[in-house]
Amino acid sequence: MALDRSGQAEAFDAIGDRYDEAFPHKDGQLAAGRWLAGALAPGSRVLDVGCGTGLPTARQLVDAGHELVGIDISPGMLELARSNVPTATFQQVDIVDLRSGGRYGPGGSRELGEFDAVVAFFSLLMLPRPEIPYALRALRGLLRPGGLLALAMVEADVDDFAIPFLGNSVRVSGYLREELRRVVRDAGFEITGEDSHSYAPASIDVPPEIQLYLHCRRRV
Repeated sequence: MALDRSGQAEAFDAIGDRYDEAFPHKDGQLAAGRWLAGALAPGSRVLDVGCGTGLPTARQLVDAGHELVGIDISPGMLELARSNVPTATFQQVDIVDLRSGGRYGPGGSRELGEFDAVVAFFSLLMLPRPEIPYALRALRGLLRPGGLLALAMVEADVDDFAIPFLGNSVRVSGYLREELRRVVRDAGFEITGEDSHSYAPASIDVPPEIQLYLHCRRRV
């Protein structure tokens, strides 16, 4: 977990609020957010990894009465998130810094603390495949025992593959669903539910995709 992702951040800075225009219908993400919001005790502390513009997930969880901390590597996205969800807390943090001993991880100089739940909607797919298991274990380390993870990935057998994205280029990874389940279980999670949605983005340069949503619980 040590690769330079500045190019990814710059791409999302350039995309800005066009992201929400390109992905206007987020039924699967909203349904996963409703599951998480309802499964948590009132006032639970939630980490949104790769929060983007804060829409819809950060706003959805805040509106449900939860305390939300959102992180992203894109300063431009964070600026939009702070405007869209002013009652949440947003910080520029790379997931690599969430590991144990990392700057924002357990024991780090700017430790974020423990969470009742973590949301990672389409953020881990921005990592090369070898990093994804480490990222999942880092997120597990931030969760209280029995804490929840809401995870979304695009089903695709690719590793660090460059795609055109709203006039920019980003690198993405993915798994076929059985392999994704194995990777998640191996990282210390129980999968308690699963959903999938066929999604056709509004942008002409992004192909249709199958979105996978996993409802997970940290194993003790």
